[in-house]
Amino acid sequence: MYRRLATTEEEHAQFWETQLQAAGVQPGDRHPSWRARTLGWLAHRFGPAVVLPIVTAGERTDSRDYAIQPEAKDTDLPRHEQSHARLLDEIEMTTGGGLEGGALAQLEGRHRSASGNALRAAVLGANDGLVSNLSLVMGVAGAALSASSILITGLAGLIAGAGSMAMGEWLSVQSSRELYQRQIAIEAEELAAVPEEEEQELALIYQAKGLPQEQAEQLAAQLVANQEEALDTLAREELGINPEELGGSAWEAAGASFFLFAFGAIVPVLPFFFLTGIPAVGGSLVLSAGALFLIGAGITLLTGRSLLYSGFRQVIIGLAAAGLTYAVGSLIGVAVAG
Repeated sequence: MYRRLATTEEEHAQFWETQLQAAGVQPGDRHPSWRARTLGWLAHRFGPAVVLPIVTAGERTDSRDYAIQPEAKDTDLPRHEQSHARLLDEIEMTTGGGLEGGALAQLEGRHRSASGNALRAAVLGANDGLVSNLSLVMGVAGAALSASSILITGLAGLIAGAGSMAMGEWLSVQSSRELYQRQIAIEAEELAAVPEEEEQELALIYQAKGLPQEQAEQLAAQLVANQEEALDTLAREELGINPEELGGSAWEAAGASFFLFAFGAIVPVLPFFFLTGIPAVGGSLVLSAGALFLIGAGITLLTGRSLLYSGFRQVIIGLAAAGLTYAVGSLIGVAVAG
C-alpha cells in the first residue's frame, strides 16, 4: 500500500513539474527537505506509527489546498489526497502502523492525541519541563536570592514537576487500562448471552471495511464460532482496543513522562552549577533559548511550518513567560526587602 501511495505521489510531482515548465520555470533536481529526511529517519528507526499521524494530516491539508488551487481543483489531485488520508487512517487503526504499543507508551505523555502521536508527546513533554522550570528559576532570580537558593529551587521544581507529570500519566494510563478491561468484560458477557447479535455487528463492521455482504457474514460466523477469537476480534474491531496491550504499561508511561519533563527542566538549571549572579542568569537564558529553538524546530515536524518561524516563536513565548515571572519575582523581592 505504501508503494501504491508513492506511485501516485510521483505522478503528482510530475504534474507540478509540468505546470512549472509551462510557466517557464525549470524545476531542477529533486531534493528531500530536512523535514522529509527527519520523518523518514524516524519511521525507519521507530516504525511508521511515529509519523503516520503527521503524514495523514498533511494529506488532508493538501486535499483542501488543491481543491481551491486553479491548476489542481479540476483534476484528480484533491480526491487522491483525500483517499490517501483515509487509507493512512485505516492503516493506523488496523495495524498500529508498525510500532508496538509498549514502545508507543514509553513516549506518550499527557499530551497524547487520539492518533497516538508519540513524537508530539515527546516534544511537548520536554517543552513543559523547560518552560515551567525556566519561569520558576527566573522568578526566584528576580527576587535576588543567592545562586545556591536558585539552584535548590530549580532542582526541587524539576523533581516536583517530573513527579507530578509521572503520577498524572500513571493514573491516566492505569485508568484507561481498567476502563478497557471493563469494556472487554461487558463484551464477553454479551458474546456469551447473545452471540447472534455480536455476529451481526461483526458482519456490519467488515461490510463497512469494504467486504461484500456474503463474505462479511461468512467471516463473522467463523469468528463467533470460537468465542476467544471472537472476543479478541470484537475488542479490536468494535471497541478499538488491543487486548494484549490495553493502552500500554502505566509504569513505562510514567517513567517516560518523568524523563521527558526532567530532560527539559534541567536545561535552565545547569548554569547555576558553575556560575553565580548575572552570568548565571544570562547563561540560563541563552541555554534555554537554544533549547526552545530546537523544540520549535521539532514542532515543525508536526506542523510543516517554517523552521525559523517555529523556532523563534517558541523562543519568544518561552522567554516572555520567563520575563513575566522575573518581573513578579523582582516586585516580591522589593516588597519583602522593604
